[in-house]
Amino acid sequence: MSGTDLIYLDYQATTPCDPRVMAEMLPWFTQSFANPHSLDHAAGRAVHEAVEHARAEVAALLGAEAREIVFTSGATEANNLAIKGAVRHLLARGDARRRVITLATEHKCVLESVRDLASEGCEPVILPVRPDGTLDPDVLARALDVPTLLVSIMAANNETGVLQDIAALAPLVRRAGALLHSDLAQAAGKVDVDVRAWDLDLASVSAHKLYGPKGVGALFVRRRPRVRLAPLFSGGGQERGLRSGTLPAPLIIGFGAACRIARAEGAAERARIAGLRDRMLAALRAGCGGVQVHGRMEGRLAGNLNLRFAGVRAMDLLAAVPQLCLSTGSACSSADVVPSYVLTAMGLDGAAAAEGLRLAVGRYTSPADVERAAAILCQAVARCRAQGSVSPHDGQTAQAG
Repeated sequence: MSGTDLIYLDYQATTPCDPRVMAEMLPWFTQSFANPHSLDHAAGRAVHEAVEHARAEVAALLGAEAREIVFTSGATEANNLAIKGAVRHLLARGDARRRVITLATEHKCVLESVRDLASEGCEPVILPVRPDGTLDPDVLARALDVPTLLVSIMAANNETGVLQDIAALAPLVRRAGALLHSDLAQAAGKVDVDVRAWDLDLASVSAHKLYGPKGVGALFVRRRPRVRLAPLFSGGGQERGLRSGTLPAPLIIGFGAACRIARAEGAAERARIAGLRDRMLAALRAGCGGVQVHGRMEGRLAGNLNLRFAGVRAMDLLAAVPQLCLSTGSACSSADVVPSYVLTAMGLDGAAAAEGLRLAVGRYTSPADVERAAAILCQAVARCRAQGSVSPHDGQTAQAG
């Protein structure tokens, strides 16, 4: 099957690089290829200036200052640097606090970063979420009764698209004297982000989630009041000593271009994408029946649908629709499939969570794609149901939209 036969509906996993971003990057691979740290000659200075311009574009998307942006290889590295770096710095200064808090529905790199700190004497606390995927502020407040070093709460969930109310939760963290970090990988470029209004100390982003290149991301590190980090690895001291290594100038320049486009076109794009998402859901409900949405329809990313078709295992459905690019959010091995931990954290049992499917439309999805994909899915659902392809469950839902 050729790429032209496929319908891509996995925009939360990654996005295609915008052709305008590609056009800006290409000259920096071949013509202006100098090291951005080689400031002794004109070629190096030209690349350095382009990198700093891109840094300003990333900062503008987040509502930050350019000097608060530290480039990384992506959000996974940025999350590790934020959580481990901030906690290790405080511990090295003799801070007596040990608690580090996050949510059960966070990205695995956040969950594992928090859990890894247990071996360094910290107390990882993983908070539950409500059935709609949001955090109860009272639950957070009670957890903060114990002196806490850092809290990490993602702005938009990578599976369900559920948005946390960071601005409402931040005052609780601030009053407790803890640092607040947010994984903005799914939010940046898709919702209005403002690290100042949200009172964030640290925030992580990734270029490939907003139509930029893979392999580059950034960490916002608040300057006033100043947040200090212990670096993850040693090197030449680039990026203010927080992240050593030669910067990938072409990727960073592409990242900046993607952020500039998102700022200019984001509001109109979100409206269009939300319309396509709603059109898809209406078509699925009309053609399939038994469609249940995980999380609220309001307070979620414009392009996201995380849903299940009652009586159909997600893996069976994916096998029946090879022309569609979708995902389950499951961790798969050759032996079995583990249901999504995000959905089980929202209260679904294993059988119901195993039916969970993530669809995400985006910048290059057309109305025709939506209509064709809905028809393909409904036909496949009917075939799977006729074959009896699922183990029974009790039909519990998570805030069906």
